[in-house]
Amino acid sequence: MAKQKTAFYCRSCGFESPKWIGKCPGCNQWNTLSEEMKPSNNVQAWKKSSRKIVSPTPINEIQTLEQERWILSDSELNLVLGGGVVAGSIILLGGEPGIGKSTLLLQMALQTQANVLYVSGEESETQIKMRAERIGITNEGCQVLTETLLENILEHLDQSKPDLLVVDSIQTLYSDQLEATPGSISQIRECTGKLLQFAKETQTPVFLIGHITKDGAIAGPKLLEHMVDTVLQFEGDRHHIYRILRTLKNRFGSTHELGIYEMQGSGLIPVKNPSEIWLAQRDEALSGISVGCVLEGIRPLLLEVQSLVSTAVYGTPQRSATGFDLRRLNMLLAVLEKRCGFRLGQQDVFVNLAGGMRLEDPALDLPLISAIMSSYQGISLPQGYVFSAEVGLSGEVRAVQRAEQRITEAEKLGFTDIIISKYNKVSADPNRKIRVHEFGKVDEVFSWLFG
Repeated sequence: MAKQKTAFYCRSCGFESPKWIGKCPGCNQWNTLSEEMKPSNNVQAWKKSSRKIVSPTPINEIQTLEQERWILSDSELNLVLGGGVVAGSIILLGGEPGIGKSTLLLQMALQTQANVLYVSGEESETQIKMRAERIGITNEGCQVLTETLLENILEHLDQSKPDLLVVDSIQTLYSDQLEATPGSISQIRECTGKLLQFAKETQTPVFLIGHITKDGAIAGPKLLEHMVDTVLQFEGDRHHIYRILRTLKNRFGSTHELGIYEMQGSGLIPVKNPSEIWLAQRDEALSGISVGCVLEGIRPLLLEVQSLVSTAVYGTPQRSATGFDLRRLNMLLAVLEKRCGFRLGQQDVFVNLAGGMRLEDPALDLPLISAIMSSYQGISLPQGYVFSAEVGLSGEVRAVQRAEQRITEAEKLGFTDIIISKYNKVSADPNRKIRVHEFGKVDEVFSWLFG
């Protein structure tokens, strides 16, 4: 028998090398190359198609067609995908173990009024049936196939011709044309390539569930994320009831949308008004708490910003941020020291975004420093106030996008006052019940709040 050839592949970028080297020339990462079996020459494609010579076309003569989207019954999933599933697209869903990836896609498959094939390489048919009974949705068009061999799955796809394919998970599939173990770089690349070819040739949407590493990245080569059309990340603490669906990559829409679910005994329930779940209802006002209005995609969200400022007992002051960039927190504390004259150098500062959110909207700057100063002064902020503005290095209150939409959301939730930048140029509306306060400097905001 001929000797099986091996090569070394990078787990991050898929770079191939004939021998092991410490640093990958493709992505400059150390110790990422692992030895894998090279594909044999007799690897057959899923379906041989007649190849024809394609000539280049001038860009002005190319006809643009609107992409057909399949509207799902899950409103949050439609929002994250950009309005629905594009025909022939391949979507990768990643997340921590037990977060609800399988539940989300099984629920989507059961709610879809079409012929759906659910391929599972991790669970038996009985386990999937038990989850479907817990969700409480029945659909005769959803077929379950417990198989891990890629060639058998492709043969079944050629016979059944489903309208939608779900694979749980891509790390469990393997091809008998490769002498590598399931989950290896070569197997993941080969199986994803065959499923990608199937999706494009038959215009069938394909959902793939992917494992993640301890660092939170999708397991397998980085090439996996490049091959698919959309990468979704399912986040949240599995000990809490709320889950967040983010878009890391989307060739057919925006990557700024956010889907929010509530995990219940009957499955994942889309949250219609997420602002209400992140705003605590209190009978008394407490210092160190403010409310900020942020924008995730096209959706405005109101959430509670908590801060605690205390004297540093152990010498070196501590800086801790949960859900907020720690480096930006240090920058804002420097602005308060330099521009406003507050001495926070010997103070411990702890910041938390309530509800387990992780946000990067610059509009969080003003509610964050307002909460810090409220805790530092020991004075509580009025409960009906909302803050939404960016803070610059010179202490200016900078404008943020879609200020009108933020004001409307705050008014809808019953807030009485909103503090924004005077550079937003908000139009005066006589029917508006919420009062809009505009400022240009941070010290002006503090003088107005604390006197």
